[in-house]
Amino acid sequence: MSNLQEMKKRYDNIPIPDALSVRVQQAIGESRKKQPGKEHNSHRAWFPRAIRGIGTAAAAACVLFTVALNTMPAFAAEAAQLPVIGGLARVLTFRSYETEQDDIAVSVEIPSIEIIQRDTGIEVDAVNQEILNRCREYADAALDRAEAYRTAFLETGGTPEEWAQHNIQITVGYEIKHQDEKYLSFVVRGNENWSNAYQEACFYNLDLSTGAYVTLKDLLGDNYEALANESIRQQIREREAAGESFFPEDAGGFTGITENTKFYINANHKPVIVFDKYEIANGAAGEIEFEIGG
Repeated sequence: MSNLQEMKKRYDNIPIPDALSVRVQQAIGESRKKQPGKEHNSHRAWFPRAIRGIGTAAAAACVLFTVALNTMPAFAAEAAQLPVIGGLARVLTFRSYETEQDDIAVSVEIPSIEIIQRDTGIEVDAVNQEILNRCREYADAALDRAEAYRTAFLETGGTPEEWAQHNIQITVGYEIKHQDEKYLSFVVRGNENWSNAYQEACFYNLDLSTGAYVTLKDLLGDNYEALANESIRQQIREREAAGESFFPEDAGGFTGITENTKFYINANHKPVIVFDKYEIANGAAGEIEFEIGG
């Protein structure tokens, strides 16, 4: 991650000609017109996109991984050493691959949940398929956006050598936030180092006793909205007093949560609400988190 951040820092210091900026927006706009409508959901709002060559290759490799896990003893033994969640499940890296096209580097790591005790009644096939699809879709759409940027860059006078210096990086990966015998909470992220506008985080919170998605209402009760809003506003006041800065409510700041607000579950089984970079504060603040009920 430190290398990626350093690359982004170098890239951010490269001036972009006005003509190029306009051409990039036109190219991306034309690409968007060809995309289907966006799906918005509480735990899976990504950029839907038809899968092209890169997605097809990823799907084929995923099949090979599954075959290896089931047929190669040494490979299966190595996978068996991965952490087990309360004896019920474990998270495997279902597929990871790296590729480079036109000096655009793509790195993808796709997680998959494996159930250990089959008599629990937990069904995760749909979740795993969704995760696989979302990762592939994001990588494919991100590559389209980077290619549109490259085309615009070259059409406005840039050279292939200058383009290569941009070190364009597309990454898709995951992070386990918490796992025990009760909950599994993790986030799948997509990032494009050349544009803050296309960073995505998709949070998954599963109740391992039922296999169902966990909601804020499940964790906080029927009055979850009022409880969370009060807690967040109080924490904002405290953090502002300590020197942090947030947007005013009437200028894009925090106005309240909804059932679609993103969160993960921490080690105390408390929800941690997450706001994207630029959502309620300046970009320098990055993602902003608030534990509720702590």
